[in-house]
Amino acid sequence: MNYQPTFNIFDMAQKQFNRCADLLELDQPTREFLKIPMREYRFSLPIFLDNGESVVLQSFMVQYNDARGPTKGGVRFHPSETIDTVRALAMWMTWKCAINNLPLGGSSSGVVCDPHLFTMKEQERICRGFVRKIAHFSGPEWDVLGPDIMTGPQHMLWMLDEFEAIHGKKLPGFITGKPIHHAGSKGRKESPGYGAMVIVREVLKDLGISIENTRASFQGFGMVGQHAAQLYHQMGGTITCVACWNHSERSAYSFVKKDGIDFNQLLEITNQFGEIDKEKALALGYECLPGDDWLAQEVDILVPAALENQLRQDNFERINPRVKIIIEAANGPTDPDIDPLLAERGITLIPDILANSGGVICSYFEQVQGNMNYFWSKEEVLSKIDSQITSAYYDVSNFANRYNVSLRDSSYMLAIDRVARACHERSWI
Repeated sequence: MNYQPTFNIFDMAQKQFNRCADLLELDQPTREFLKIPMREYRFSLPIFLDNGESVVLQSFMVQYNDARGPTKGGVRFHPSETIDTVRALAMWMTWKCAINNLPLGGSSSGVVCDPHLFTMKEQERICRGFVRKIAHFSGPEWDVLGPDIMTGPQHMLWMLDEFEAIHGKKLPGFITGKPIHHAGSKGRKESPGYGAMVIVREVLKDLGISIENTRASFQGFGMVGQHAAQLYHQMGGTITCVACWNHSERSAYSFVKKDGIDFNQLLEITNQFGEIDKEKALALGYECLPGDDWLAQEVDILVPAALENQLRQDNFERINPRVKIIIEAANGPTDPDIDPLLAERGITLIPDILANSGGVICSYFEQVQGNMNYFWSKEEVLSKIDSQITSAYYDVSNFANRYNVSLRDSSYMLAIDRVARACHERSWI
């Protein structure tokens, strides 16, 4: 998994927007208004360490567009976080909510740090300090936060507790991804990966392929990758490769079993960060290959579920001729410049704003449940996600077929048009 800090993900997001704005023939004021965030904030975050010393972390928040409702987005802790990454994620979240017809806009936040290097008490101080910075321009009716890379339920609970202490009242709808017993939603951890595999199921139906006859390779074995792999395995598919990051060796590895991976066995040797124990994997008979070899496997389905810019012009040729579907379970894993090359090879690419939108759908459901103070069963939550994301897929697929455009172009065109209409109806532009 090559993370390239020189790559500007916001440039990619804007390139996607510009292409679809041209196809929609958007007027210039609408184009200019939608291609940049409505609001963004940068701030320094001083934190006291357990040893009494202090560090100053950099933090960002972008509220991209709220024409369709309160903004919604994740908070990520990552050492390579940049303002442009946050801008891109907020932009994509705007389109993601629109494509699923959720009454939400898009936002994103980030703190430049590596949680591995901080104790739990220090991470708590980061969470509470971050909320103190944003408490007066976020909330359930303005901007709803949630987890992202290297943040989880405990971080969300600390943030909620600080927000409620500042405002002097209970506001569970301020943040999603909370522990279930603290107004969280059942099905939340499964939802991003689950939604991706629901779409794979529908695409395979359209292609006339039985899922039992397919093989898949996954990049990333965190929350999204694990639950995508789990549902794919449960539906009868064969997992032959999983790639993940090894923090101690600062490198990625692809773990391969040609005759099929035992999902539960692999889970037993995986830590809370989605890192597979290399020595235990070798002892269990896995091949341990370089991290990028996940995309060269002889499979029907590739599932990039890690970082952005993983499928590019310099490695496109490594994709095995057998591959029929690429589902972007991560944000921005594919350089749009290779979309035509994928199409020439007959590969169906399901874009990220549709593929990984199960997470934001469940986050919306969590917000609704918190505001009602009435909570659904896990089966009901996952059933509602299935229905919502399946409907969104067929909206996109039917539009793509009607206008002879790709699924990526169709997704962006529908989403951008819905947001643009909301802005015009409010007389903003």
